[in-house]
Amino acid sequence: MNIHFIAIGGSAMHNLAIALHLEGEKVTGSDDEIFDPSKSRLLKYGLLPKSIGWDPSRITNDIDGVILGMHARIDNPELIKAKDIGLKIYSYPEYIYERTKNKKRVVIGGSHGKTSITSMILHVLSKSKVDHDYMVGAQLEGFEGMVRLSKTSKIAILEGDEYLSSPIDRRPKFHLYQPTIGLISGIAWDHINVFPTFENYVDQFRVFVNKIEDSGSFIYYTGDEEVMKIKNSLNNRIDTIGYDTHKHEIKDGITYLINGKEKYPLQIFGRHNLQNLKGALLVCVQLGLCKEQFYIAIQSFKGASKRLELVKRTEHSVMYKDFAHSPSKLRATTEALKEQYPDRNLVACMELHTFSSLNKSFLDQYKGTMKHADIGFVYFNPETIKHKKLNEISSAEVQLAFGSDNVKVVTDSSELLNNLNQLKWKKSNLLMMSSGNFDGIDFEKLSEEIYG
Repeated sequence: MNIHFIAIGGSAMHNLAIALHLEGEKVTGSDDEIFDPSKSRLLKYGLLPKSIGWDPSRITNDIDGVILGMHARIDNPELIKAKDIGLKIYSYPEYIYERTKNKKRVVIGGSHGKTSITSMILHVLSKSKVDHDYMVGAQLEGFEGMVRLSKTSKIAILEGDEYLSSPIDRRPKFHLYQPTIGLISGIAWDHINVFPTFENYVDQFRVFVNKIEDSGSFIYYTGDEEVMKIKNSLNNRIDTIGYDTHKHEIKDGITYLINGKEKYPLQIFGRHNLQNLKGALLVCVQLGLCKEQFYIAIQSFKGASKRLELVKRTEHSVMYKDFAHSPSKLRATTEALKEQYPDRNLVACMELHTFSSLNKSFLDQYKGTMKHADIGFVYFNPETIKHKKLNEISSAEVQLAFGSDNVKVVTDSSELLNNLNQLKWKKSNLLMMSSGNFDGIDFEKLSEEIYG
């Protein structure tokens, strides 16, 4: 097939383009800006557009389908041309479904943990040599890309994002996959620019569960009140399987899974990860693996990129970075590191970077989320707020919203670095949490400065 990508430079889009190219499809694309790592990876596979910008002449009747990315606008000239000549136009999730509709589809949803759970499942399936297609929101060690769509696999493992599908399709992505097995890890309000009320946001997960195929399975975290409400509203059309935190122990900074008399050391830690792991285990059992296969394989799982990812370890300290930015992720990640090393001080830094986190009406959701840190820093850049065209927020308002005496608010990344460099780091751990990079902080360099 001949597939054209409008907005090929996006993280998900360029990975899908590469996956189709590796399967022998003819792939072209366009974008008005492409940055690394997308740029370098597209160049590697010969898929980087020869020129930047939109050009309707790229759209011809030879194209079998167009995949439209969220970065494109509804008045995109290539999109208009594709509509005019009657080409089939897919959103990203529509195309994923089209290529997996005859497979057993496992879709992992939830406000938090979905990338980690998906990554765990992929790791175990790969170690167990089970052929599978996949789509995941992070680059994983040992995987060529974030997407695989083969002609051989009978299984597809898909991370189910609740964000919108495309500029012309306002449905959440995970509504389009129609799972055979669906999982929800938890529900905590996010994307308030799209879902203005918590009730509206929760409804998207209810729709997702109702999209599970007849005689399919719904796997759910029993510790989440909203998830339980959805589960309790269901009839017997699908099987329901609940999970909680896997039995474990922590010894000398290492977490061990406990299964009967057996103990399995892990490279990951934290209650949220042990909940994620239990969900992944149940999915793998549903796919025909035995528990022993899972336990053996999961021991070598190091975590998904930027999810409690180790930056530096010394004899007396560790530094981690994490994608955490939403309140639920922030609370779980700081609690995990403190619980893993209870005898060390925890210095936790987070950046308000997303649309939701910088929205004045959402700030109260962060109350108490940094309480597990001994010292906490909250960073935001007032220029980012202007760029996102949001109402101004003050340091005092942020301080009040977090509601913790251990938290200091800073608005200059150099000031944050100065504060960190002045602390004593023996028997102190550092956690850097953001979907950005604190406006240019080099984490590797910082780790060398404070730990030597």
